[in-house]
Order: sequence, then structure tokens, then C-alpha cells
Amino acid sequence: MSNISYDDFAKLDIRVAKIIATESIEGKSRIIKGKIDLGNDDQRDVIIGGAQYFQPEDIVGKTVIVLANLEPKKMAGVESNAMLLAADVDDKPFWLTVEEDVPLGSPIK
Repeated sequence: MSNISYDDFAKLDIRVAKIIATESIEGKSRIIKGKIDLGNDDQRDVIIGGAQYFQPEDIVGKTVIVLANLEPKKMAGVESNAMLLAADVDDKPFWLTVEEDVPLGSPIK
């Protein structure tokens, strides 16, 4: 993998968010529709992968780290407006999070 410059890294808007709602997507077993809260009245729809490993309701309330300025992408009829960051172990996501109670929308630097 190639290196990127600090200027490239600085373009990434990585923030703390909370998963506030989830629902299954008809006909899809590996992704679900989620809604995240980034604080300051910024709520967004997202596609969440790895649904074969959990029930949608199991992750509601989870604090996660998201890439907030990723170009929107439409999948399964849902426009995803951020990306949850996760470690990928054999195609199973382990979402990045914080241990402390951090305000939603806090930047990751």
C-alpha cells in the first residue's frame, strides 16, 4: 500500500457518531440500512455491512467512528451518506469506537 501525504489525510472528515436506528433491507442478507447521529442535528442514512453476523437491533445505540465526507453512494435503493470504519477480520466488521463518553460529531485527528 502506498503512503499518502498529511494533506491527503487532512481531507478526511472522521468523526464520532451513534447508530440511532437500523432496519433490514428486503432481499439483502449482508447489509442493513442504518441512521447515524453526528450531533448538531446532523443525522444521516448509511449502509452497514456485516449483517450476516448480527441482528439490526443489536447495534442500535453503538458509538462508532465514521468517515463523514465520503461521496454518497446508492446501494439497494438506499443512499449511504457516510461510512462506518471497522477492522475487517475474515469479512466480519469490528467497528471502531471510543471507550469514553465523547460528544457526537467530535473530530478524529
